Amino acid sequence: MQKLELTWIGKGEEPAVESRILLHDPSKDYGDPAAENMLIHGDNLLALKALEQEYAGRVKCVYIDPPYNTGEAFTEYDDNLEHSIWLGLMYSRLKKLRTLLSEDGVLFVQLNDEEMNYCKVMLDEIFGRNNYVNIISLFTKVSAGASGGGEDRRLKKNIEYILIYAKNFSNFQTFKPVFKNTPLMRYIEGMKEDGKSYKYTNVIVRCESLTPFKVIQDGSGEDIEISRVNDYEIKTVNQIAKEEGISQAEVYEKYFDRIMTTTNAQTSIRTRVWDATDSENNMYIATYTPKSGKNKGNKIDLIFMGKQKVLVIWLKDTAERIKGKLYKKERIGTYWDGFSWINVNKEGAVTFTGGKKPEALLQRIIEMATEPGDIVLDSFLGSGTTAATAHKLGRKYIGVELGEHCYSLCLPRLQKVVDGDQTGISPAINWQGGGGFKFYELAPTLIVKDKHGNPVISDKYNAQMLVAAIAKLNGYTYAPNPDVYWNQGASQTGSYIYVTTEYLAAAQLDEISSDLPEHERLLICAPAFDVGLGKRYENINIRKIPQSVLDKCEYGAEDYNLNIINPPELDADEWEDFEDA
Repeated sequence: MQKLELTWIGKGEEPAVESRILLHDPSKDYGDPAAENMLIHGDNLLALKALEQEYAGRVKCVYIDPPYNTGEAFTEYDDNLEHSIWLGLMYSRLKKLRTLLSEDGVLFVQLNDEEMNYCKVMLDEIFGRNNYVNIISLFTKVSAGASGGGEDRRLKKNIEYILIYAKNFSNFQTFKPVFKNTPLMRYIEGMKEDGKSYKYTNVIVRCESLTPFKVIQDGSGEDIEISRVNDYEIKTVNQIAKEEGISQAEVYEKYFDRIMTTTNAQTSIRTRVWDATDSENNMYIATYTPKSGKNKGNKIDLIFMGKQKVLVIWLKDTAERIKGKLYKKERIGTYWDGFSWINVNKEGAVTFTGGKKPEALLQRIIEMATEPGDIVLDSFLGSGTTAATAHKLGRKYIGVELGEHCYSLCLPRLQKVVDGDQTGISPAINWQGGGGFKFYELAPTLIVKDKHGNPVISDKYNAQMLVAAIAKLNGYTYAPNPDVYWNQGASQTGSYIYVTTEYLAAAQLDEISSDLPEHERLLICAPAFDVGLGKRYENINIRKIPQSVLDKCEYGAEDYNLNIINPPELDADEWEDFEDA
């Protein structure tokens, strides 16, 4: 069946990316040594491939802020090729990111209007159009110059976009509500200016002398305890202001917890209370434990009053007191504004002129889409904002950055976070520091050409690195058994792998076979072995290296330019040799 899709020059020619190991550099770790957070230096396509084996299906939230393809990144190409390069590079990365997402995971991609529409069509293809969630319109900053000075015929840009896709919409968990806080009195005045009346104008100043009235059941058979209020008094905000000689604002502040309005909303609870009580002008309190909603599992009181049994709803459920001031909580949809962009470059004490995002933006995304302990991934880490914010919010994270930024921006910023950095969202959430992260480098390519042009194992690999790399390329997890030398890892199907740089003789194979139960399987990778060994045992497969891995991927690529769990650790001398190589 023919399908609708976006096409471009080079589509379908994506590289077979080498599945490299990640080399842990303990000298750059910081904080808690047990922390699982990862900072990775290297090309992000290679890094995403390196993460697949261990993290496929485990990442709850991906946020990326990739290059926007404004025309500056590929000045040596014509427009069509430049556009195709951007699409091709993003296509490969987005496919890998989808693999890493959990079944209930969600992807956020921030772009401007240069490529946003094309990227959406591409995401429809990769994720499925039915897994599209939303597009956020994000107000970024006001452009300089009210008129634009005639320097461009287009309108000045002050909006960016965030595309949101679920890995599987049927498993997608509804985002936690996002609210904008507006000073309460400013909100009330705004309603008056618009000719609207503010509903929360009554105060229950007294609610006393309760008498048990009746016990009924909710839809699931659980008790609803109804009490009659024998002594209550309700006054208006204006009435209290006049009686006490204070302003309306002071009434709202003083009686915040008791200000209310009523609703005729038809709910199963209201109907049951209505049927169980009389039709007099009385007040009743129904106490029960909801089975769903924001109060699920917690016992609550609902107040019903009047002949119509209207339900009392509280101002405190739609507003909140923050540092002694009252704010109206307004639920936010797909237009986001209100973020401060003026001091963004001061956040984390690192300066990044290439589109640094405020921590408050990432806080909103992370809090609405994840829970503490979930994994957040950013493969275009930039100055480290996503990782820094995730760290402060108690999420696990994986950040990938290529080039000097990883060392000069991301690393010192995350160190400051561990030490208690007080920029960004820190004051608002009372961040005091703690936690930690581990630092990783991508291993070099496994296969290189010798002076005769023949493929050989890179001399940058020591024996331990070689075993880990060959295991990973064959789909095995590197995990040497300290008691069984030939058991260096296992696959998901339970077979084992043994990699050796020595010649494999028949006697050694016979010895290994005597230790290997007949119902288990073993893959042996060796540079050379006796003739006929490959067919000597049905449950032992022997492959020659490097020949057996030559066709598995593309070797030698260090930078697909767009701008292993428990891996072998390099000691200080080995790491110095690796960096000097």
